[in-house]
Amino acid sequence: MPTVAYLANQFPSPVEPYVFEEIGELRRRGVQVIPCSARRTDAMQEDQLQSLAAETLYLQPLGLLLLMRGAWLCLRRCTALANILSRVLLQGGEPPARRARTLLHTLLGACYALKLQGRGVQHIHVHHGYFGSWVAMVAARLLSIDYSLTLHGSDLLLHGVYLDTKLKCCAFCVTVSEFNRDFLLEHYPGVEPGKIMVRRLGVDLACTPTGAARPDRELPRLTMLAVGRLHPVKDHAFLLHACHELKSLGTDFLCLIAGEGPQRPWLEHLIRNLGLEAQVKLLGHLCRQELDACYRLCDLVVLTSRSEGIPLVLMEAMAHCTTVLAPAITGIPELVKHGETGFLYHAGSLEDFVTQIEIIRNSPTTLPRLRRAARQHVLEHFDREKNLAALAELLVFRITRKERHDAHENPVLQQI
Repeated sequence: MPTVAYLANQFPSPVEPYVFEEIGELRRRGVQVIPCSARRTDAMQEDQLQSLAAETLYLQPLGLLLLMRGAWLCLRRCTALANILSRVLLQGGEPPARRARTLLHTLLGACYALKLQGRGVQHIHVHHGYFGSWVAMVAARLLSIDYSLTLHGSDLLLHGVYLDTKLKCCAFCVTVSEFNRDFLLEHYPGVEPGKIMVRRLGVDLACTPTGAARPDRELPRLTMLAVGRLHPVKDHAFLLHACHELKSLGTDFLCLIAGEGPQRPWLEHLIRNLGLEAQVKLLGHLCRQELDACYRLCDLVVLTSRSEGIPLVLMEAMAHCTTVLAPAITGIPELVKHGETGFLYHAGSLEDFVTQIEIIRNSPTTLPRLRRAARQHVLEHFDREKNLAALAELLVFRITRKERHDAHENPVLQQI
C-alpha cells in the first residue's frame, strides 16, 4: 500500500472532523498516512486530537536554515517549477501583493518537500483550495510525485486564487457537491471533466437518536440554534438583525449561537446595540456531547452563511430530526429540499428569513413528517460510514493505479 501525506491548513481541528476521519479510514485499509498541517493548532481537550497532533508533521514555524535550503531547492529545480512560476509572474490579472504572497507560498512548498524527503511519500492529498493547496502542488512537483485536493465551498467560490493552475496540475480533484463540480467545469473549461469527482461528507447516524421521542407541540417559545465559527463568512450579523426583526414582531424566541472566532467582541457589541441580551446567547465552543444536547433541545437550526459547501451542521441537525432553515445557495439544496426535508430562504433576504420562521412556527402538525424525511435523506445520501468508504476507495484506486502505470512503463520495476 502507498504512503500518502495528508495536508490541511490547520490539523487536527475539531471543526473539520472529516480530515482525521478520512485518515483513519485510509489507515484501516493499510495506507500509510502522514498527517501534515501548515499551521499549528491551539491547545485541544479531546484525547484523540491530542494524539493526532503529536504525530502531525507541521510546516510552521520555519527555521532560517530550512528556508535557505528551500530557496536553494527552488533555484536548483527551477525547471520543474517553470510553468508554475510563469503563471505567477507573467500571466493572469492578480495584483502584485497576491503574486508576492504566492512566491512566498512557493518557498513554503519547497520547505514542505524537504520535510517529506526520506519518508517514502508517493502522493500528497490536501484539503481546501487555500494556500496549503499551492504548497502541496509545489512540494509534489519538486518530489516528482502526484497530488490531489478536496474542494469544499468558500475555497473555490470566494477564494479561488490560482485555482486554474492547481486544477491543471493535480492528478484529480474531489469536491463535496454536484453544485461545486458544475461550478468548476463552467468556470475552468480547460479542466478535464474526469478529473473532478463528487464525494459527499457525512455524519455518524449510529450516534444520533431517531427523534421519534421529539414531542409534536405548539411552539410558544421558539428555540433556535446556530452553529459555526464567529467569522464574517458565517454572517451572524444577518442572524442578529433577523432576531431584532422577530422581537419587533412580538415573537417569543431564544437564539443560541455555538462557536468561537474573531468576530465575538463585535457580535457582543451588536447584541447590546440591538437590545437582544435576553433573546440571544453566545455559547462559545461546545464539545460533541454539548452540541448533541443542543440539537435535541432546540426547535430549529438556522444557517446564515454567505458561502458553504454542504454544511455538516445541517446534516447533524437533520440526523437528530431537528428542523433546519438555510439559504438556498451552493450545494445546500442538495441536502435541504424546501418543504420536504427542511426550509430554504432567499440568501440575504431578512424578510424571507423571518417569513420562513413564521411558517415553521405555525406548522406544528406537518413538522414531524418533514423531520422524519430529513433524517431518511441523510441516511440515504450523507451517511458518514458509506461516504468515507467511497472516498477511501477512490483515493486508493487512483493512487495505486498511478503506481501500476509507473511499474508498467519502467522495465526495471517490472523485474522487481
